[in-house]
Amino acid sequence: MADSEPIKRRAAVLGSPIRHSLSPTLHRAAYAALGLTGWRYDTVECREAALATFVEQLGPEWAGLSLTMPLKRVALTVADGISPLASAVGAANTLVLGQQGEHRRAENTDVAGILAALREAGVDQVSAAVILGAGGTARAALAALRALGESAPTVLVRDPARTTDLRAAADRLGVRPMISGGLPDSAIPEADVVVSTLPPGAADTLNCQRWPTRPVVLDVSYTPWPTPLAASAIAAGCQTVSGLAVLLHQAVTQVELMTGRRAPITQMRAALDAAIRSRSTPD
Repeated sequence: MADSEPIKRRAAVLGSPIRHSLSPTLHRAAYAALGLTGWRYDTVECREAALATFVEQLGPEWAGLSLTMPLKRVALTVADGISPLASAVGAANTLVLGQQGEHRRAENTDVAGILAALREAGVDQVSAAVILGAGGTARAALAALRALGESAPTVLVRDPARTTDLRAAADRLGVRPMISGGLPDSAIPEADVVVSTLPPGAADTLNCQRWPTRPVVLDVSYTPWPTPLAASAIAAGCQTVSGLAVLLHQAVTQVELMTGRRAPITQMRAALDAAIRSRSTPD
């Protein structure tokens, strides 16, 4: 797009740190495939205290914001409409802007991302699941697993005292997780699916060879891939799912919310794969 061409619609990803976000790759690929000339997607460094001011200053050209850490909770406070799912999870990763009747609507597409990533791996029904971690992504995993039939997953955490938000979200979602402390030394019970929502490095010492079953293992971390957890799972004969699949599918839903168009998932996946290959290639 030439510098002189007026910007028709804008969107951006906000968070801190944000420099290495792959969201621009996904959204820009979608705009190109959909022929949305004049659409622009930026990266904005933003912490919690600055979000309200940033949002208040946005003009009518803004279609939406993707929100990553540490903004997923405070996003609910700057919205004038909140989807039932985002309200239940207690976190939003998307603000859809300029909607009639609700100028700023908070949505949660992380749930859709986890659900689609698991279904893409052939998981259509879950009877026993384990979630590692208790943060915002763990709450999204509760909702995704509920949609797959699991209403009483085991949640393994490092500090049970820091599970207040997860317990509250579970109540709102109508699920009954069994919460246990002791990570990373906790024994993993039998499960169909294990979802790790732990930050990079926190699951590195888990040894999947000692697990009683061979579940599908989804690690929301994805760089470098395979993570130590994923490598251990592969060595143990488990099917693994990368957090890149979650990133892709949550962005698909965001694109559809912001543009009102069906997202071009094939082109978005190709752009993501190319970006990952580029990052892994030595200079």
